[in-house]
Amino acid sequence: MSDEFKTDDQDNGIIEEPMSDALSKRYLAYALSTITSRALPDVRDGLKPVHRRLMYAMRLLKLNPELAFKKSARVVGDVIGKYHPHGDASIYDALVRLAQDFNVRYPLVDGQGNFGNIDGDSAAAMRYTESRLTPAAQLLLEGLDENAVDFKETYDGGDKEPVVLASGFPNLLCNGSSGIAVGMATSIPPHNAAETIDACIHLIENKSATTADLVKIMPGPDFPTGGEIVEDEDSILKAYETGRGGFRMRCKWEKEDLPRGLWQIVVTEIPYQVQKSKLIERLAELIETKKAPLLDDVMDESAEDIRVVLVPRNKLVDPDVLMASLYKMSDLESRFSLNMNVLDHNVPRVMGLKQVLQCYLAHRQEVIVRRAQHRLDKIEARLHILEGYLKAYLNIDEVIRIIRYEDHPKEELMKAFKLSEIQTDAILNMRLRALRKLEEIEIQGEHDKLTQERDKLVQLIGSEARQWTEVKRQLKIAREVFDPESDLGRRRSKFGVAVEIDADAALEAMIPKEPITVILSKMGWIRALKGHNQAMDKLKFKDGDELAFTLECQTTDKVVLLASGGKAFTFAADKLPSGRGHGEPIRLSIDLPEDEEIIATITPKTGYRRVVASTAGYGFVVNEEELVSQKRGGKVIQNPPDGATFAFCPRVEGDMVAVIGDNKKILFFPLEELPEMARGKGVKLQNYKQSGLINEQLMDICTFDSEDGFFWKDTGGRNISLNEWRDWLGKRAAAGKLAPKGFNRTGKFS
Repeated sequence: MSDEFKTDDQDNGIIEEPMSDALSKRYLAYALSTITSRALPDVRDGLKPVHRRLMYAMRLLKLNPELAFKKSARVVGDVIGKYHPHGDASIYDALVRLAQDFNVRYPLVDGQGNFGNIDGDSAAAMRYTESRLTPAAQLLLEGLDENAVDFKETYDGGDKEPVVLASGFPNLLCNGSSGIAVGMATSIPPHNAAETIDACIHLIENKSATTADLVKIMPGPDFPTGGEIVEDEDSILKAYETGRGGFRMRCKWEKEDLPRGLWQIVVTEIPYQVQKSKLIERLAELIETKKAPLLDDVMDESAEDIRVVLVPRNKLVDPDVLMASLYKMSDLESRFSLNMNVLDHNVPRVMGLKQVLQCYLAHRQEVIVRRAQHRLDKIEARLHILEGYLKAYLNIDEVIRIIRYEDHPKEELMKAFKLSEIQTDAILNMRLRALRKLEEIEIQGEHDKLTQERDKLVQLIGSEARQWTEVKRQLKIAREVFDPESDLGRRRSKFGVAVEIDADAALEAMIPKEPITVILSKMGWIRALKGHNQAMDKLKFKDGDELAFTLECQTTDKVVLLASGGKAFTFAADKLPSGRGHGEPIRLSIDLPEDEEIIATITPKTGYRRVVASTAGYGFVVNEEELVSQKRGGKVIQNPPDGATFAFCPRVEGDMVAVIGDNKKILFFPLEELPEMARGKGVKLQNYKQSGLINEQLMDICTFDSEDGFFWKDTGGRNISLNEWRDWLGKRAAAGKLAPKGFNRTGKFS
């Protein structure tokens, strides 16, 4: 490409560069804009740009707490036109949120009209609602006319806006913040203002204070909706030290007694940012789908205060167990994450609690120095004029003469009394009534008062200790706005201990314990007959079907079906279909492949073990409790080799293992040679030939006690003793020896 052609392209606004470079530059610019100008709050005032611009625009509109409301549309219009060139919906949403006392711990906007509710209903249109600032917002805005912070040009260069607010209280922690930027996010919960200010004062007085010291003063978040924080203290401390973590919250509830021994649970506070309407919908869904068997009904009796009534299934239900079951399945318990990712002079950083407070206090120190310097400059200017007035009063006759007779009185006054131009202009602009003696006394008094104030400001600016004293004094004044004895300032979220209750075990305990007999047919139909010792010859099955397994157990037991593919499937015994009829297909309840079959049915017991083995002769020992599964898809127990199936699972009843292959060879070895596992392939039990037409496999396996010796059962059910059983004793994975004469023709031990 010629140079001449490139020049023409550039003149037409075309710049050649690789696509990857062009995309990366523009995406980086977009990401930085999102991070710094939209999603992350500033560590100094805790506000995002849209909130800061709303506060500033309302201040210019003189929407002070003691003055009248103005339409929210007026505020939104000013913000869009002057400071924030975005859609009116997003700006109004931000305004509404600042007014919602269930979203913001200390509202910055006082709203009049429909500003939404905790059920999730949206606010009325901005033309219908009115707003003004709150006393808390005024604390953030103080000092803007006193050079407290820097200002920058607005997006169109036609006005000025503050870079950050003076922030008279630590708003970042008090009101919290959340947002998602590009590649990063922030999530900061609200805290109690009085506690946070006390922590700031403690840090001023003890620069070396640790995060643990601060957490003793402000022990955790204080959510506007109350509730109970059940996170343990160590986790809270670690979260505040690193800036990352979370807080587990639960609803606040109480048991309300009713006539005839009945009772109900009344929920009065719900976790932060949980919509009450969706919470009740979820609870109703749990009742309808029978996933909350202890809950009979849920009612919303809320007015201004929250009152959600939970009706138990019966009066014998334990309230703690009921709530424990609902915590797991609904937003009556939730978790608020902590990710204190904030902007520190436009640089995103994750900070711990102490760092956040230090940055805020450093900002307050700077604000105080700037305001003091601004006031000092004003005083110096005023004192300069007052000194000119005093010179004029001391020489009033000469001043009058010069003004009356000289052609150029200004120059003559400056020359005669060594006045500056500013002082001379002030004297020349003085009214005649100011020449009275009383005025001179007042000017002298003002001069003395301002001189004293100037001296104090000079001392303040020159002394860091005085600056921190002033920071502390102003924080104490701000604390009065958030008096912990007032409705606004009192702590709403309490702290508790999460007493973990095994809801599943409690549910089982409520099931009446009755004997049943589980029937499983060859075609996979399952049912439960009441009682034990059933007459199996009288059972009826579908055409072509027959009995496969029977299992006597209790309604409180778990019934585990072991499949040839290596999985275990669990049924609750009390949930099995009635023995009337043919029952139900097990494949309606579990995901059992068509090419697999059930090899055993068991009821797992605590403390018992089983030997699981495949036809390939691999196995291991497993605890029966490990066989229980909560999923429809079951739980993998053994992974049989290719071409083999999971086939055996005898209970451990001794210290020796007996195996026999279809080659009629028997091997005994110690049980301790088998590993104990929860799942896997296992180890080789007996050595078989696997070549050509010969493909031997495991025929049977059992355990026995070495002290009692080995017995097998013949076809008549008689126990046959193997007197010299130690002749077949060997090491695991050996080939073994041929079975003795008279051994079962079936090749099995029973």
